Amino acid sequence: MTGHYEMHMGTYAGAMTPKSHILLTRSHSARFSFYSAVNKMAAVDTGLDAHASGVAAKLVSAHALEHPMKLYAGWFCPFVQRSWIVLEEKNIPYQYVEINPYKKAADFLALNPRGLVPTLAVPMDGQSNVQKPLYESTVICEYLNEEFSEESKYGPDLYPSSAYQRARCRLWIDHIGTKIVPGFYKFIQHTPEKEYSIDQARSDFLGHIQTLVKEMDDSGPWFLGDKFSMVDVMLAPWAKRLFLIDHYKPGGLSIPVDQGGEDGAVWNRWMHWYDAVSERKSVKDTWSDEEDYIKAYQRYAEDTTQSQVGQATRKGEKLP
Repeated sequence: MTGHYEMHMGTYAGAMTPKSHILLTRSHSARFSFYSAVNKMAAVDTGLDAHASGVAAKLVSAHALEHPMKLYAGWFCPFVQRSWIVLEEKNIPYQYVEINPYKKAADFLALNPRGLVPTLAVPMDGQSNVQKPLYESTVICEYLNEEFSEESKYGPDLYPSSAYQRARCRLWIDHIGTKIVPGFYKFIQHTPEKEYSIDQARSDFLGHIQTLVKEMDDSGPWFLGDKFSMVDVMLAPWAKRLFLIDHYKPGGLSIPVDQGGEDGAVWNRWMHWYDAVSERKSVKDTWSDEEDYIKAYQRYAEDTTQSQVGQATRKGEKLP
């Protein structure tokens, strides 16, 4: 899985609920109306607000001035948030360009005719005169970390110095991209008509998270212990969106935080990581208001989304 988001979303009528904490064992049943699947899938939500909200809106405003390095982005996209987090962690100068899913600017389409976010416009001459595009979130993140490697000027390297540990990080980044992220979409897109049960989707998803957590440094809070790394970046956007499963799916996440034993220790370690990543400045600063995510992800919860990720999940195919 490479990591991009097709900007094609549909109508929603989600009701906002109080903020839920994903680490508590709970059972939420979200009730929402299902319209004709054919009509819903054909519908286009021209009312989608293309602008970030809350804290993220302030960051967008702070990076609105013209700059040769441009991130073309959509606030709702977790793949975008990965790239955005790295830009903030590394203190890289950039311009944030909000893309309207239904009115894409000509300069954006010239860079990326497929209209996918994130897209990074990279200046080849230090100015905006000659730009080359990069897309796919993992590629963008790797480029930013490598290109802006001077720690006295930019932020710390998001990989450890050891060649083995760097390779190990990439191994678990692959696990996030091929297991955890697809598992999230399979879970949130579950409907009663699916051949698999919601309990199976939940079990598989939590199992993938457990596998990763068991590889985390015991001291915490981060995957590598006291060093925030690219592994943490790759998972953070989906960790932040787990409240959507509590909101929309019967039974929610149902993480057994107080069961004791080996599994209890694993979930306690997860809590340590989750609390830390939720308070990380780069994560908080790139986060819009929760009610906006609830609205944006209703199409996923109803399994009527027409995004490339949603369609691949529906067909049981590898994510694009």
